[in-house]
Amino acid sequence: MALQIVVCGSIVPDPLQTLEPAPGPALKNEMMLPAVLDPWAGHALFEAANLAKKVAGAKVYLVSLGPKAKLQQVMMSIGQKAAFELVAVDGPCGGFTDAAETAAVLAEAIEAVPGLDKSNLLLFGGWQSASRGTGAVLQMIGEILGITDQFQGVDRLAMADDGSFEVFERVEGGGYLVSSCQSTPAVLGWATGELSEPPNNPQVGMQNMRLIMPALQKAKPVKLASEGLEFLSVELPKQKRETRIVKDTPVDDIAREIVDWIRG
Repeated sequence: MALQIVVCGSIVPDPLQTLEPAPGPALKNEMMLPAVLDPWAGHALFEAANLAKKVAGAKVYLVSLGPKAKLQQVMMSIGQKAAFELVAVDGPCGGFTDAAETAAVLAEAIEAVPGLDKSNLLLFGGWQSASRGTGAVLQMIGEILGITDQFQGVDRLAMADDGSFEVFERVEGGGYLVSSCQSTPAVLGWATGELSEPPNNPQVGMQNMRLIMPALQKAKPVKLASEGLEFLSVELPKQKRETRIVKDTPVDDIAREIVDWIRG
């Protein structure tokens, strides 16, 4: 059975202006802004497409939960950058949706992929998220699917001809933790990877749109109840600035004061 790569990617508002909290909770002006694919999920998708070119018979699926209209807008642009088959789920997304409920919905969508073979599955996604910043959803999906080999903060995946592979995870100090796996399945939460954003390819876009539009039309609608989830307050991070103007202060004293301030 050929390698199957499933990429989980959410859509987020394009940060053209400051998103302020609003009652709900929600984000003020969120629906007015154009949507983009979550940057971390974008890295995962580009790495998946690059890997699929190197492994004969490999196939890439992009599984995404979001409002159907916004998904269509994003797919019109992202569909020109990498070859994939879309699995769309029509529902809410963003930083105020429950991670466990989102993971359950996405896991169900992955399970329904025709011909899915979990033994040959690589589950890709973002190490972090532009909507929630926790990366919790991908880990939960892996647990639901029974995939226990999970790696977070991945920048490189080296695949061997025999199906084994090495994973390079970020660690402190600018180094990497290198893990060896004999075979799939595995969950990889990508950091920035090693690839730049690919240029638009109209031919790839035309091939993708033949599958994207039917996938959007048959996207299963879901409602996330978020039972037991309550937000007591939501606010923007406060900026704090303390400025002091001094003259003729020795460099060592300045450095010492900065270190004391950081420690404090």
